[in-house]
Amino acid sequence: MKSLLPLLAALAFAPAASAEEIECTTTAWKLIGANHRVCVSAYDDPKIPGVTCHISQARTGGVKGSLGLAEDPSQFSLACRQIGPITLPAKLADDEVVFTEDTSLLFKETKIHRFFDRKRNVLIYLAISRRVIEGAPANAISTVPIQPWGKP
Repeated sequence: MKSLLPLLAALAFAPAASAEEIECTTTAWKLIGANHRVCVSAYDDPKIPGVTCHISQARTGGVKGSLGLAEDPSQFSLACRQIGPITLPAKLADDEVVFTEDTSLLFKETKIHRFFDRKRNVLIYLAISRRVIEGAPANAISTVPIQPWGKP
């Protein structure tokens, strides 16, 4: 039982889906440490096969960024698309966090929620920053209309 406790704790705090980093581009050169950059990551919705989201996020460089101590700015963009046939599970939550990523050492993260607009048959993905910036959280939205896939 004791050997299961660390595994259970790791699973409880694991992100709902893991991102695959696609590529980064430098936005500002730094003399010491990593450059400031914007990175694009992809993740497949773990419960909705056929949907992939891409998120671009600003990453802070410099010495603090190289050591993992910098707070990344709440600047991101989100695009989700149907990439194959979509099969909805029998029970789909109205609001579910499908991805989360820490953007600073403490108390700041980006979360992507999935909503289902049943009336319009559309999946809605909403990215938000957990830290409030100037009274309102940074956010981005993308929608995926559920369409037939393949040959007619």
